[in-house]
Amino acid sequence: MYGSNIRICICGGGSLGHVCAAVLASREGVSVSILSGHPASWQKSVSAEDPDGKVYSGPLEAVSSDPAEVVSGKDIILLAVPGYLIERTLTTIKPWIGGAAVGSVVSSTGFFFFAHRILGPEAALFGFQRVPYIARVKEYGSKALLLGYKDSLVAALENIPDREGFHRTLQNLFATKVALAGSYLEVSLSNSNPILHTGRLYTMFKGRENDIFDHNILFYREWTDEASQMLIDMDEEFFRLLGKLGISGIAPLLEYYESTDAASLTRKISSIPAFQAITSPMVEVEGGWKPDFRSRYFTEDFPFGLRWIKELAEENGVPTPTIDKVYNWGTSNI
Repeated sequence: MYGSNIRICICGGGSLGHVCAAVLASREGVSVSILSGHPASWQKSVSAEDPDGKVYSGPLEAVSSDPAEVVSGKDIILLAVPGYLIERTLTTIKPWIGGAAVGSVVSSTGFFFFAHRILGPEAALFGFQRVPYIARVKEYGSKALLLGYKDSLVAALENIPDREGFHRTLQNLFATKVALAGSYLEVSLSNSNPILHTGRLYTMFKGRENDIFDHNILFYREWTDEASQMLIDMDEEFFRLLGKLGISGIAPLLEYYESTDAASLTRKISSIPAFQAITSPMVEVEGGWKPDFRSRYFTEDFPFGLRWIKELAEENGVPTPTIDKVYNWGTSNI
């Protein structure tokens, strides 16, 4: 099933969908199809260029909005869709999955929670803890930018018949070491975007929801000590929940970013080369810029990211006053 000839369907045509399609289609013995709402906008091949000028490129077997055409008969189905589309996508593709392993490019937006309910307890599932690439679309349907790699990845597998073979396949496909998590909760409950994005947004825009800013704030390069302290406080509450659930395998944010306090965390985050040009969820208006509450930073990271942490904390009696404050502010503005 996971040998030299692998048929993959990528569901979703966003930045990660483009880059994953280009990287995977460039692998020998791998064919890639795309399930997209805009099939006519795609070319017959797709490419992605990294910061060093390396280009990944490969042909696409098929692109369609009809799952019967591109999902049926595949070995691997990889979701690369925002959180609010996971439930709909899984429901749409369910009749055509067959014996394929269904996974998500990132699991912190509810993939396993939705998949368990929609596909059932016996479904073959996999999901990454963090996205494998920092990605941007250059020309929709044909070209993308691979702005950054991860040194290693963590994935959870469930009901995969050949677990060792599939593990090797993931490592070969993404050319990256992949550690296997002990539980789907280890990849579903993340202190990456659900805390990193939401805490930063709170410190940027709380009390300034209607303000006009003189520029679009560089999300990481202009990082502040206030944002760092917010992350540290939220992360401490997050780890109280993990302790209650008996989950290990997730690094605290200070450890992950090799920092010791708010000031060193700010220096680290603001200096990451791949993050330098990333702007904030803002829209240009007369006189400057204002927060864009329709951005995926808001519509995904609060209701489909931080939500799962807050709900599990409530179910398990773990107080999370800082997380609650940030979550309630974010969802009240969507």
